[in-house]
Amino acid sequence: MIKLIASDMDGTLLNNKGELSPEFYELFKVLRKKNILFVAASGRQYFTLVKTLEAIRDDVLFIAENGTLIIYQGKELALNALDNNIAKKLIQKGRTIDGVDIVVCTKAGAYVERTSEKFINEVEKYYVKYQVIEDLMTVQGDILKVTLCDFKGAETNSNQYFDDLRDELHICIAGEHWLDMMAKGVNKGSAIKHLQQLLNIKYEETAAFGDYLNDLEMLQNAYYSYAMDNAHSDLKKIARYTAKSNEQNGVIEKIKELLK
Repeated sequence: MIKLIASDMDGTLLNNKGELSPEFYELFKVLRKKNILFVAASGRQYFTLVKTLEAIRDDVLFIAENGTLIIYQGKELALNALDNNIAKKLIQKGRTIDGVDIVVCTKAGAYVERTSEKFINEVEKYYVKYQVIEDLMTVQGDILKVTLCDFKGAETNSNQYFDDLRDELHICIAGEHWLDMMAKGVNKGSAIKHLQQLLNIKYEETAAFGDYLNDLEMLQNAYYSYAMDNAHSDLKKIARYTAKSNEQNGVIEKIKELLK
């Protein structure tokens, strides 16, 4: 019996315009009646996830910032921050990569230095709460992750610059233009494991949906693991099942099948 369903947002539950199908809300009512928990698991910040799911925010578990922050009904269930010295090292290195913009993510919001229109347009897709500051090295508080926006391609460009730090960090390609860097061992999969232990839910009682490489560990921690038809080829290799694309409401279709 399924007790927990986790879904990535962009490229998975949301269509290519970042929209949620109205059909999902009717399906969500069924999940609630059956006491099945729904987890929105994303690289997006918490504030953006809440805005997207405002109508059901009190009944959704939120895994934000690629697993660094878990919140339910406004209560923080887990927070895994970067060591501040490592975060500063990432900022310094990011500044040396041509064409890369940096986002520093905290529980309170995101911070950026540069303000090019192309970059800000991309930032605002995922971060509704952000500030432009003069120096990212001055950011205070727990830094959840340091993210690079790389229009040259995160997988083939900026990803190669951090090989010397992979033993100290979890580095994941979160999208075509995004490289996310968190504390070692922290990812969507570790967040799912935390929830499974906290709520006494088994691997066999868990379903997960994703489309990109930052979803890999999450899918590995769910028996019912689904890669979207539009997913990265490496994600499809480890998923047990496939779902139709995000444009075809593949998540909704497969959840309905699971409920049967």
